[in-house]
Formats: sequence, C-alpha cells, structure tokens
Amino acid sequence: MFCCLRAGRRLCLEKILLQCVLQSRTLSGADAINALRPFYFAVHPDFFGQHPKEREVNENSLKRLNGYLENLQKPGFRSFKPTQLTFYVREREQNSSNVQESFSASGFRAVSFTLHTRDLLSTVLDILNSCSLSTEHIQSLNVNSEPHKEARSTVNRPIKWDKTYYSFTGFKDPEEELEQAQRVETTLISWLDDNEASAVKKLKKSLPLRKELERLKFELSHQLQLSDIRWQRSWGIAHRCSQLHSLGRLVQQRPEVLKNVKGRTVIFTDRSGMSAAGHIMLGTMDVHHHWTKIFERLPNYYKLQKRLLFLEDRISQLLGGIQVIYIEELQPLLTLEEYYKTLDSFYNKLCDSRLPFHPRSLRGLQMILERMMITEKELIDTSTEKFSLDRLYKEPSVSSAQMIDCCKRLLEESLPYLQGMHLCISHFYSVLQDGELCIPWNWKN
Repeated sequence: MFCCLRAGRRLCLEKILLQCVLQSRTLSGADAINALRPFYFAVHPDFFGQHPKEREVNENSLKRLNGYLENLQKPGFRSFKPTQLTFYVREREQNSSNVQESFSASGFRAVSFTLHTRDLLSTVLDILNSCSLSTEHIQSLNVNSEPHKEARSTVNRPIKWDKTYYSFTGFKDPEEELEQAQRVETTLISWLDDNEASAVKKLKKSLPLRKELERLKFELSHQLQLSDIRWQRSWGIAHRCSQLHSLGRLVQQRPEVLKNVKGRTVIFTDRSGMSAAGHIMLGTMDVHHHWTKIFERLPNYYKLQKRLLFLEDRISQLLGGIQVIYIEELQPLLTLEEYYKTLDSFYNKLCDSRLPFHPRSLRGLQMILERMMITEKELIDTSTEKFSLDRLYKEPSVSSAQMIDCCKRLLEESLPYLQGMHLCISHFYSVLQDGELCIPWNWKN
C-alpha cells in the first residue's frame, strides 16, 4: 500500500541549500546541492583521517562556509563580510589554477580563496573554480534570471557530470553504463568469461580492507549496543571504513550524545535523520555537529514514532483491519517525518470518504506480500549455497519479483565462475571497484 511511495530527491549536504530562492538569479535547491557535490567529496574531513591537522582545517572552514551560505538566505540581509577560507583538496590531477595553492606528497593540496559574492549561484561558481573543479555541469542547470520567481523543478532532468566527479566518489558513470547497454547484447556466460579474472583480482586486493571494515563494524556495534550498521548504497569498502572511523571519533569526543542508540540500527545514507522504519540515518556529507544534533533529537523522534504507530492503527481500523506496514527494501528511504505526513494526509482522506469497510473484514491481507519476501530469501540462500558465493544481494531498485525471477533462472545454470565471489543483482553488467560482480536481473542466456 505504502510500499511505492516516492520521496523527493534530496541530499543533506546543507539544509540551507534546500531553501535556495535568490533575489536575482536562482538555482533550485536540488541543483545547488548537486553543483557542490564534487567540492564536498574533495574536501570532506572523513577523507583526511590520517592527517589530523588538515582534517581540522577543513572542518573549521566548512563551518565558516556554512555560515556564509546561511547568511545569503536570510531575507533582507545586506551586510556581507568577505570570508577567507582554506581547504585541503584531495588531488587526482594537478590542474592549473589562478588561486593560491600548494601541493603535498599526501595526495591533496591546500587552496585558499576569499568569498565576497551576494548570491548563491556566484558563490557556488567561485567555490568550484577556486578548487579547480569543473563547472560544466552548472551550464545545464535551470537558472532563473527573473526576480522573486521560484526556480522550476528539474528533478527528472539528468545532469551531465564531469569525469572527475566519478573519480572522487567512486560512483558509476551513467554515460558509460548507457554505452554498455547499447552495445551488442551480452550474455551472462560470455560476460563472466571476460570479467571473472578482473573481479577476482579486485576482490583479493580488497580482502584486508574488508576485514578491517568488519572489525570496525563489530567494535562499534558492541560499544554502542546497536542492532546493526548498514549502508543505503554500494559505497566502496574504503569509503565505508572512513565513515565508521568518523563515527568512532564522535563516540570518543561526545559519548554522552549516544546514550539513546541502544538496540537501534544505524544507516549511512544521503541525509541525516530517522527513517520511517525507525533507523538512525547519518548523512555521509554531514560533518560531526550535524550527526550530534541527530543523536540529541532521538527522544523526540521516539515520541513521533509512537504517534506514527497509533496513526497506522487508526488507518487499519478504517480499512477493515488491513495492517499498514512500511517495507524499507521496496522503496526509496523515507524519513520518519515524511512517512508520518503521508499517513496523516491519507488518514484525513479516509475519514472524509467514509469507505464502507466492515471492521476486520480484510484482516490478514498483509500475508500476501510477506510470502513473496520469504520466497525471495529462500531463493537467495539456495543460490548462495549452490554457487558457493560469498555473498548474493540486490540493489534497492530491483524488486522482489525481479529478484525471484533472476534467482530461479540462475539455479538452472552451471556457473563455476561464481565460487567465492560477491554477486550483486542490478540492472546492468559491471565489475565494481572492490571486486563485486553486477549482473542485470533479466540477464540473457
């Protein structure tokens, strides 16, 4: 029922970017966030764990930058002080630049620049240019040059990223994926023949880091008495270790704010808050003080969760006893506030419509969906055992029905290539940076 609700595409780089409406030239909130993503990935403190001095400089500079951007959004604010900032930028290529910068042997460079712009668009451009990051993707953004008009939504418009963005993030390049898909149709056997050796090499190389990840995850889960630690996306192993190190530092610095996490699941995702399923969401773009605020708000989230359960029960009564459930695996990650707002709106409509359901006349209908999930899990276990896989999983965008179909067809094949591998069921063929094999759920024989 609520499994297909779709959340707006949001990332929690900074809240102030979500409310971006400028007086003269405007970017939409989503566009502004996307425009600054390469910058945040290049300077985020989590990537400087081995360099405490540079990490501290970036943390302090990010706070000052956030204050500057926040002031830009204040109605009627006119008094702007030029703000000088210094960032250590992770270096992939030694690009020429007109700003003051110096290179180190540690894979990053120091960049200093001064902000004195009075609108968000100019500020975003200054930041990217100062750090020698591409601004080409901004040319295609929807910029409004008329005052007092909101930028139109461009949620469904694809953005053309510079190649350096994928180098920094480790994300997949959609253009390359499209080119792959447009080539001559690939069969599962032929693709495994061509890519098994590469996947094995990458997987072996990643094994020490995988052990480190499991160690960090176990220690933090035990220390905080967490139910689980998970990730919303297939981030690389190094990126995941960096996130756990960051959480570990917060535990050491502010242990008192984590007293309410016992028994909970922590999910590293794109934005901070609490999910509709009651899991603690830690945005990977946020610095420590954002995470601290989330942990401090947990008692309020728990109160909202109780109100949510009461609302689900009221809706169930109006629908003849159908149990209202939220299945996280089948939809984008909703926050607790978003889910409550959706349920509340739906409840009000039900009250107005006065549907003629007899109390409990549809009780037990939930079991249909649960049977599908049980079938999926059984097929995953059977496939993992048959092919001696180390792990078999699917991307969130792959439905249970698609996963069931894929596993049933896999079980009819003989695939010795898969022994000891990590297999991800997706929508395309790919070998990920840590050796995972991705195959489309509708692979061809």
